[in-house]
This record gives sequence, structure tokens and C-alpha cells, in this order.
Amino acid sequence: MRPDASPAADRARRAGVRNPVLALPAATRLEGLSPALRAELRALLMDLRRDALVRAEDCWRRHKAPMAAYWKAVAVYAGHIARVLR
Repeated sequence: MRPDASPAADRARRAGVRNPVLALPAATRLEGLSPALRAELRALLMDLRRDALVRAEDCWRRHKAPMAAYWKAVAVYAGHIARVLR
């Protein structure tokens, strides 16, 4: 550990903490896909992420907090999976 870093800061730098999808066995299967398929799937997931964020914001404005949380979670996981495909 660096002298100026706290244990929490060291933990936060680990990829598996920032993106828990990386800890799943299926993440290695995603990494094995062809570059073209990975690019297409990544684009699809990023579109899903954007759409889910819009829905989350709309639900939040309409005071539908449970659905806003659901769509926010969809957006987060879509983004995490898309980042595995980089």
C-alpha cells in the first residue's frame, strides 16, 4: 500500500470492485468473442444503457421511485457488461 493511500482507496482501484461483472465466469467468455461481435454487442448494450437512464429519469420525475431504481440498475449493469467488451 502506498503511504498516502488508505485501504479503501486501494480497494476502489481494483477493477473487480469498480466493475463486479468482471468477477463472473461469463465475463471471460465475453472476452473470447470475435471483435466484430463484441463491438456490436457493446453498441447494443450502450444503447440499452442510454434508454434505461432516460426511463429512470422519467420515472423519478413521475415519483415512481421503485421503477426509477430498477431502470437505473439496468443502466448500470448494461454499462458494466459493455465495458467488459472493450
